[in-house]
Amino acid sequence: MSELLEKCASAKAAAQRLVSVSTEVKNNALEAIAAALNERSDEILAANRLDLENAEANGIRRAMIDRLTLTKERIKNIADGVLQVKALADPIGEVTGMWTRPNGLQIGRKRVPMGVIGIIYEARPNVTVDAAVLCLKTSNASILRGGKEAIASNTAIMRIMQDAAYGAGIPEGTLNIIEDTSRETATQLMKMNGYIDMLIPRGGKGLIKSVVDNATVPVVETAAGNCHVYVDGDADPGMAEKIVMNAKVQRPSVCNAAETLLIDKSAANEFVPVIFNALREAGVEIRADEASRAIYSDGVAAASEDDYYTEYNDYILAVKLVDGIDEAIAHINKYNTKHSEAIVTSSYEKAQKFLNEVDAAAVYVNASTRFTDGFEFGFGAEIGISTQKMHARGPMGLEALTSIKYIVYGNGQIRG
Repeated sequence: MSELLEKCASAKAAAQRLVSVSTEVKNNALEAIAAALNERSDEILAANRLDLENAEANGIRRAMIDRLTLTKERIKNIADGVLQVKALADPIGEVTGMWTRPNGLQIGRKRVPMGVIGIIYEARPNVTVDAAVLCLKTSNASILRGGKEAIASNTAIMRIMQDAAYGAGIPEGTLNIIEDTSRETATQLMKMNGYIDMLIPRGGKGLIKSVVDNATVPVVETAAGNCHVYVDGDADPGMAEKIVMNAKVQRPSVCNAAETLLIDKSAANEFVPVIFNALREAGVEIRADEASRAIYSDGVAAASEDDYYTEYNDYILAVKLVDGIDEAIAHINKYNTKHSEAIVTSSYEKAQKFLNEVDAAAVYVNASTRFTDGFEFGFGAEIGISTQKMHARGPMGLEALTSIKYIVYGNGQIRG
């Protein structure tokens, strides 16, 4: 039996037992996981060093290495996220409606687990924890398939979580990681009908397209983050600079980092030199349209049409001047991936127009796009950021990992 089939069968068996595990046992397991991550952080860091050495030897770019890197502080933050999930209300068993029909039938609707959730993701070791604990809290078994760049980190983290969770009473087989990182195994996981109840891809455009195109199991589509910040003519320049810089350089390798800056032409002469200087000092490569370069051209490359479609995940930013909010909205809706978009403005009317007309999972007024995150939204963590409109949209917390079951009480009714 292959590793994949063995773990899928184990997860399916565990999922059937998980539905009877109490909230108290699940919370005890989450507490044990958080403690173990901190207590055994040296094991994680040793494994992470192997991944980093391989990444550097293979010429992985700087922003992606940052995404891969773990530190004591980052591990503590990950463990804190586990405790936040523990503190959240357990949605499983929640009755969301109950009514009585004229024939006396009592019909209720309650939340139940999905069953087995598969996650395919790239070089983000924190996803291993976030995904596993959100699935555990919602009584779902999980099968994780991370990228080869983080395989040492991911397997060390999973081993530690398994020891903690199973020791606290969680059924064995609940937490699984596929150690074979070949593309063939990933493709097989996409077709494990009868085992996988929901598959979630987390990563770049290529990975997500591959999953959407090839999967025969149900998929929640998460998209790459081609995110924009639009600086309106009425924006406070100081606020705009802080938001743009945070959205681009605070952590450029993640999906909620800004990739394109749009500036109202009426504010361009004042704002372009200020923000271009700040971006260049931060090491950002600027690719700008002709109108922007007419104001500031030193060290600024010309933008191509492809640049406005690109999620760089790097210290690169496309820039374009636009003639007001309508052109900004039209540009965003054409080029974006429906992830996160922001406007900086002092106009209430323009803010509302932006909120209403921009098609994205998260839309911000006077704030950085970097907040599109389950932890920041108060979900404790997230399993992904959905950009589709069915079932779940935006950061996917606990409720997004549940389904609905109708429960019907009768006293002998039959249908005539």
